[in-house]
Amino acid sequence: MVSQPAVEHTIGRERMKMNIPRKSISRNILAASLTLLLGGCMVGPDYHRPQTAVPAQYKELPGWTVAMPAAAAPKADWWTGFNDPLLDRLEPMVSVSNQTVRQDYANYQEALDLVQEARSALFPTIGISGSATKQRSASGNPGGSGSTSSAGSLEGNVSWAPDLWGKVRRTIEENKASAQASEATLANATLSEQTALATAVIELRVTDANIDLLQKTVDAYREYLRVIANQDTAGTIAPSDVITARTQLENAQSSLIALGVSRAKYAHAIAVLVGKNPEDLDIPHSTALPTLPAVPVGVPSTLLQRRPDIAVAERQMAAENAAIGVAVAAYYPSLSLSAADGFSQSPLAGLLHIANHVWSLGADVGETLFAGGERHAGVAAARAAYEAAVANYRGTVLTALQNVEDDLSGLRILAQQGDVLDAAVRDATRGSRIAFNEYRAGTVDYTTAATAQATQLSTQESALSVRQQRLLDTVSLIGDLGGDWSASELDDLRKSTTQR
Repeated sequence: MVSQPAVEHTIGRERMKMNIPRKSISRNILAASLTLLLGGCMVGPDYHRPQTAVPAQYKELPGWTVAMPAAAAPKADWWTGFNDPLLDRLEPMVSVSNQTVRQDYANYQEALDLVQEARSALFPTIGISGSATKQRSASGNPGGSGSTSSAGSLEGNVSWAPDLWGKVRRTIEENKASAQASEATLANATLSEQTALATAVIELRVTDANIDLLQKTVDAYREYLRVIANQDTAGTIAPSDVITARTQLENAQSSLIALGVSRAKYAHAIAVLVGKNPEDLDIPHSTALPTLPAVPVGVPSTLLQRRPDIAVAERQMAAENAAIGVAVAAYYPSLSLSAADGFSQSPLAGLLHIANHVWSLGADVGETLFAGGERHAGVAAARAAYEAAVANYRGTVLTALQNVEDDLSGLRILAQQGDVLDAAVRDATRGSRIAFNEYRAGTVDYTTAATAQATQLSTQESALSVRQQRLLDTVSLIGDLGGDWSASELDDLRKSTTQR
């Protein structure tokens, strides 16, 4: 706050330079003092984002290569990099029809309205009231008719509590930061539901691939059983070989049927994620898996701008910081001004006449002298809440860094495992074919052939599982990097809330 002597000294010095009359200077001093009174000051700490240690690069980044330039990677619609028609069709529906997103959108709208509600306290309250009464009084004489009278008033009133210490402005600051946190929560919910949808679609596609794999296995086992049954009819093999081959076929058929349960659950989850009833969405079987896209990772510091959950924690910090100012303002006196102007008349006739004109001006100043430590405790509680928000923010940043490191290490290791398993699938397929041919030639028993066939199926399923996990880790990495969201989008809120 600027002191009165400082204002007088500055104005007086300028008056000497410009030779302005003292009377004019007095008016200027009065105007400046009134401006300072009405403008007030803001108690409590101004917000500064706490420093957070962020590494220069990810630990897992060495050895992590991007197959294409970052400029070519999907941005706004990140899911298009998976080249899956179902994802391209359903992902845009999440931000419109997903019920979790709609709930957070409503919460965001409520937060915007709370900002406007808090801002209204900066302005005067203007009202108008009127009344009219008519009454009858009994006569003092028995049997008298008595008398009637009427009265009325019409009055306009204005009341205003100047924000001398910034309590209202700190409340606006707190509510605005909370609204920005709600906006970031909405973005976080949208991203979370989008990645959940991508995960469900990948799970569904991998289930379809497993169905294809088991269907081919069942066909192969059925052919093996036919060959063995013919040999059994010819009496060239032991009857137990037929039973072993039939059991192997039936187990594969059982696993194939069981996959139908998983596929139905994934289809139902996908429907709910896009806001539909499970029976309203039919997803045909597909033989193609999504493509593994390249993801531009960037540097760790970009997470502070890219992750909406970090923005939520940061804006909550700002809100708690403003709450300290609100608590500190309780130490200072409050001032409220009021004025009324109107007419009052009895009888009612001739109400709007200059002779019936009434007016009033008033001011009310209040200060709490003793509250048993309530204000001190309120400030201490607000500071503790702020420290908790700081710890939550730093913890959120650390968790974000951990998430990305986990994704990168998973993708790096799974790529190596995938290469090994691809070679293992080729060897197992060749080994199974050789073992069955040797069995037909009579050089090995059927146990050897059956073991080779089971190894081939197990290795193929492992390779498919690794491919599935690489796709899921890629979705997780995109989500952990913040998708296509940026903290700069919160600037739109700052503009909109000043225009409402």
